[in-house]
Amino acid sequence: MTVGSPSKHLLSFSLPLLFGNLFQQLYNMVDSVVVGRFVGANALAAVGACSSIGFLFFSLSSGLALGIGIIVSQYFGAGEEKNVRTTIANSIYVLSSAIIVVSTIAIVFAPAILRILRTPDEIIKDSIIYLRITGGGMIFITLYNGISAILRALGDSKTPLYFLVISSIINIILDLLFVVRFGWGVAGVAVATVIAQALSAILCLIYSVKRINYFRLSKKELEPNYHFIGLAFKLGTPIAMQHSLIAISCVILQSVVNSFGALAVAAFTITNRIEMIVQQPYSSLGMAVSTFSGQNIGAHKLERVKKGFSRAAIIAFVFSACMLPIMYIFGYSICSIFVDDKNVIDMGMRALRITSWFYFPLGMIYVPRGLLNGAGDTAFSMINGITEVICRVSLSFILTQIAFIGVWGVWITNGATWAITAIICVIRYFSGVWKTKSIT
Repeated sequence: MTVGSPSKHLLSFSLPLLFGNLFQQLYNMVDSVVVGRFVGANALAAVGACSSIGFLFFSLSSGLALGIGIIVSQYFGAGEEKNVRTTIANSIYVLSSAIIVVSTIAIVFAPAILRILRTPDEIIKDSIIYLRITGGGMIFITLYNGISAILRALGDSKTPLYFLVISSIINIILDLLFVVRFGWGVAGVAVATVIAQALSAILCLIYSVKRINYFRLSKKELEPNYHFIGLAFKLGTPIAMQHSLIAISCVILQSVVNSFGALAVAAFTITNRIEMIVQQPYSSLGMAVSTFSGQNIGAHKLERVKKGFSRAAIIAFVFSACMLPIMYIFGYSICSIFVDDKNVIDMGMRALRITSWFYFPLGMIYVPRGLLNGAGDTAFSMINGITEVICRVSLSFILTQIAFIGVWGVWITNGATWAITAIICVIRYFSGVWKTKSIT
């Protein structure tokens, strides 16, 4: 990525990432559709009630994986192959720590966490089952994210996609088998998701060891190197904390939604699933910008990094402009994919019309954030996360208490939070602090 057209690199790199992220979100989408259609609205709400806390667990491990990817991309761009291998070897110890913490919390404390979130009584039993199963299977999604982050840092965004496609198809088949045929309900979709994630992780690991020299490590290279472990935690922990803070703010927002009853929870679950899909182009673009900036920072090409930022911002704007009319025209039809309940569909449609106005600010969180992370300016991630917590928590409590806004304050809160966070991210980029953060 250190030579050639920045736009071409960003698009060619982000498109496989986009398809991969869409297939990853397909796990959640299929879970919701199968549960909503074949079990009922309460079961859909039970799965949705776990989404925010599930994102929190996911964030702890994915943030560390991203930190590892930043180190690999900069050393790779600088041509320091020995340090690339050492980073990959020590990522085992970094990611293992995240797996132990997350899985233990999910299995042991699931009932207490969901009660704190004021999960409605009629859905809490299924929510506990879903959270324990998916939390216990975090080892697989952590392994997959760690390997895919390293592959992306080396410039390969296509390989993880292939294994996700296979596992997504398996996930759909198992969802239908476990829920429709065996009648396992919420537990069925949870088990199907874990099996699919395990498949993608194992296949990705086998491929990497067989085909990529950096992954074929000697016993000596596998010995812990505390400098690289510390560096991975130094860069990855702020990102993990940022994602965790965002997840905590979403958990608090989920508790506000829960207070409005199962109807609001079901509508919020649907809009969350849809907006997870909408966010994937921005997320993929942000990952592409991160790798682009990491490799070019390693090669000391700062002007090229700036050029990549401007191209990425244009791409984000074009996509946002396309999504707004789609949500207005087809919002009802999209929501009806999940459930037959007209009240839930109506609420979901109106909610999408609110948040779709804020899609470009959402994109302008991912673009500068990706650049800053790739450059090694991960300390800013904490500021980013704190901003989202303050906005999402304060605005949700204030807006939902206003009589003529009520439950709609939940979705207005999300949009306003995106806008404020985007402004802060762009200001950080133009400050130029990121130019001094290279580790090479």
